Amino acid sequence: MDQYTLNLLIVGASFALYIGIAIWARAGTTAEFYAANRGVNPVMNGMATAADWMSAASFISMAGLIATVGYGNSTFLMGWTGGYVLLALLLAPYLRKFGKYTVPQFIGDRFYSQGARLTAVVCLIIISVTYVIGQMTGAGVAFSRFLEVDVSTGLWIASAVVFVYAVLGGMKGITYTQVAQYIVLIIAYTIPAVFISLQLTGNPIPWFGLFGTHTESALPLLQKLDQVVTDLGFNAYTAQGSMLNMTLFTLSLMIGTAGLPHVIIRFFTVPKVSDARWSAGWALIFIALLYLSAPAVGAMARLNIIDTIFPGGTQQEAVLYDERPDWMRNWEVTGLLKFEDKNGDGRIQYYNDKSEGFAATAAERGWTGNELTINNDILVLANPEIAQLPGWVIALIAAGGLAAALSTAAGLLLAISSAISHDLIKDFLKPDISEKGELLAARIAMAGAILVATLLGLNPPGFAAQTVALAFGLAAATIFPALMMGIFSKRINSLGATLGMIVGLVVTCLYLFTYLGWFFVAGTNMLENVPANYIFGIPPTAFGPIGALLNFGTAYLVSMMTQAPPKHVQDLVESIRVPRGAGQATGH
Repeated sequence: MDQYTLNLLIVGASFALYIGIAIWARAGTTAEFYAANRGVNPVMNGMATAADWMSAASFISMAGLIATVGYGNSTFLMGWTGGYVLLALLLAPYLRKFGKYTVPQFIGDRFYSQGARLTAVVCLIIISVTYVIGQMTGAGVAFSRFLEVDVSTGLWIASAVVFVYAVLGGMKGITYTQVAQYIVLIIAYTIPAVFISLQLTGNPIPWFGLFGTHTESALPLLQKLDQVVTDLGFNAYTAQGSMLNMTLFTLSLMIGTAGLPHVIIRFFTVPKVSDARWSAGWALIFIALLYLSAPAVGAMARLNIIDTIFPGGTQQEAVLYDERPDWMRNWEVTGLLKFEDKNGDGRIQYYNDKSEGFAATAAERGWTGNELTINNDILVLANPEIAQLPGWVIALIAAGGLAAALSTAAGLLLAISSAISHDLIKDFLKPDISEKGELLAARIAMAGAILVATLLGLNPPGFAAQTVALAFGLAAATIFPALMMGIFSKRINSLGATLGMIVGLVVTCLYLFTYLGWFFVAGTNMLENVPANYIFGIPPTAFGPIGALLNFGTAYLVSMMTQAPPKHVQDLVESIRVPRGAGQATGH
């Protein structure tokens, strides 16, 4: 059976499963659409949360960025994992106790202000749309390769699939679909990692193989990798970058994680407050199974690529373009891998042509520039092909990559549709809307969000993980401070919280748009996105903590200068902080 047919069978079977679950668990009420009727088992919710969390950025893009940059991009692992701990300990149980359906609903009630709620809706939509661009980008990459179409066509196919099961099932359908998607994605990620670790180190456990011995050279794997990348003018794989940027970026991901609306609403689906804590614990276990393997996958992918291009070693001639391996031919079709023969010798020169220290060596070897451009988002998906693993493994990782992208996209789209239909339409525009009308509005809002995300995903502001990191920065600067102050401070009032969110959102958006273009539209940026133009050297992806500080500072100063919250609101805050029991859902 050829690879294309095998891809269609395995990916098609997984999609049939997702759509079948969505039909079986179709939401018939707003309680089912928004919160799965609060009847999800904590273990199941932990698995669904892990799938919701481990997006295209985790599955497809994170290992690719680690492969390219090395130790410096371990910030993704540290930030996302640490943020989940913050979410589990500081936010999830208290928000569940409050008994609402959405994050803006909590903010509106806690800060006794429709203005605060509307501000939270705007923040949530901007965060979620930015995040879902990254998911659709990742799904488009996967579809483009394994259905052998260009990346734009792959993106439209991805949007059609997620439209069917997300719009139909709501939270109830999405929850059980995400359980199935977690099982698919973790198997798909682990099996190739085990094979490749065995090939390179003889150790079947990838995270041990990373610190093991490279079988062919008898050197430690990381030492061997450092050697081959520095031979080509790249920085050492284990070298550290700017500690300030690493710290800010890690912090941005951490507090951004704790403020992500699509993850927070998962904790509204369990029966009790204690179940919210257990859900978070189980989710961390399920997430760790993939995150422990990601650094190994990234390192081994980088080594495999260089060995492919320089089969006789980095000191020898590169492979002839006409003799390039099949995996390169396959990915060239997508436009995500490109070759340009700059010196006309017919060989693939792959090196760091921006390294001044390597320029003399490159000139001596007759190289006139790097000739191979590899999109970071393809490395995990291409890894089984690079390592020449069986066809069924290649098809399986295709299904896993798509499961990761579509599961998170569905959660984000639900957060957007809930904010629009429940917080905006029902509470602002049409309070007398029927439950059936609200359900229809939610589905229309979700369809609209899919269309916007797809159009923006055609020209994303970065790789999948980089685009997602921008969403984390926005969440860090807006939602996280409001939730923390809402739960742990009785003194922060409605005006302070509202102005804090506005300041955090506006300043952070302006910083992002300055370098990445207005609303991420290519060519509209005011400054080139290069380190020389950054304020104090802070890149857009690491600006979240600065926005958060401005949010906290504004909220505190304004609240201290204005009237304290009413007594009943202060009593409400006190009751939230005692995690016993759970209020029934209200306001729907």
